[in-house]
Amino acid sequence: MEHSTNFGILLAGRVLGGISTNLLFSAFESWMTTEHRKRKFPEEWLTRTYSAMSIGNGAMAVLAGIVAQVLEDMFGHIGPFQGAIGLTILALFMVLFYWDENYGEEQQQSNDNKEQDDSSSGTSGLYQQFIDGWSTTFQDSRVWRIGLTQALSEGAMYTFVFMWVPTLLQQDPPGGVPTGCVFSALMMAITMGGVVFPPLQSLVRILTGPTTASEVTASLIYALASISMAVPAICLSSSSSSNSKDYFWNILVAFLVMEFCVGLFMPVAGTLRSKYVPDALQGAILNIFRLPLNAVVVAGTYATDVYSHSNVYFGVSACLFLAAVLQGSLVFSASSSASASTTINKQKKE
Repeated sequence: MEHSTNFGILLAGRVLGGISTNLLFSAFESWMTTEHRKRKFPEEWLTRTYSAMSIGNGAMAVLAGIVAQVLEDMFGHIGPFQGAIGLTILALFMVLFYWDENYGEEQQQSNDNKEQDDSSSGTSGLYQQFIDGWSTTFQDSRVWRIGLTQALSEGAMYTFVFMWVPTLLQQDPPGGVPTGCVFSALMMAITMGGVVFPPLQSLVRILTGPTTASEVTASLIYALASISMAVPAICLSSSSSSNSKDYFWNILVAFLVMEFCVGLFMPVAGTLRSKYVPDALQGAILNIFRLPLNAVVVAGTYATDVYSHSNVYFGVSACLFLAAVLQGSLVFSASSSASASTTINKQKKE
């Protein structure tokens, strides 16, 4: 549809793009988590998988930028879209021929029903899954806190994506801003975050214990991201009384730290979702999580047009700080659950 010059067709293409984006950020993760447990792999391997995903995302973003530039040079502005069509078709064939279907939760058949079809599985309709997903989200505070944390952190990230180029151009450094090189550096920072996450998680697990390691790690990551976004907010708010060019490197370093945190909270967020969101409802609940996320993104992008850059960065920092607070509340929830479980086990033994 991007090949068309008709506005209605282009608009329909954006609607389909929004639907496919929701599927991209829900169906694949839901399938992977369920397949992981179906094959009885150790739970700690999930963290490694999400870390590898974060590393791959950053590395592929750098490669995609290079390939997109080559395609644009060869075929014009439509070239990158044509390349995306080819990659999407390749992914379609890989899913069709190399992936087994799973439904999040299979019903085990009793010995009395062996004559029934062994391939049958308990699946509910799409509507019922969303009803159950909403019910679980509202009934379990841990689930909606995970969803709200995701909305705040990713919404802040997307707002930052809209902001970083005009912010750096506003600083007007000598020789201009090499936006292509800066983009590559930001993507490499995401990759480095994915590389650092496993040893960081291991260190936190040693210091706090395995029960709350993911929650504590996430709180620290969001807090660091909040501090990194406060740096450009403070620099830009004070630039009116001094030379704004003096803050270029401060702001650039803060941006790199922010993307480093993105590389960290991608795997930790996936780990927490796999921990608290039921397998059978992962697809539905992950799509429900997209609703507050899109609301935060819309609010953030609107803010970039009506508020000063410094105020927008203060808002981004506040969203990340609130995400850190929500994750901190999960630390206490996990500790309370672990204590209750220990008490029950002791009572059973007595």
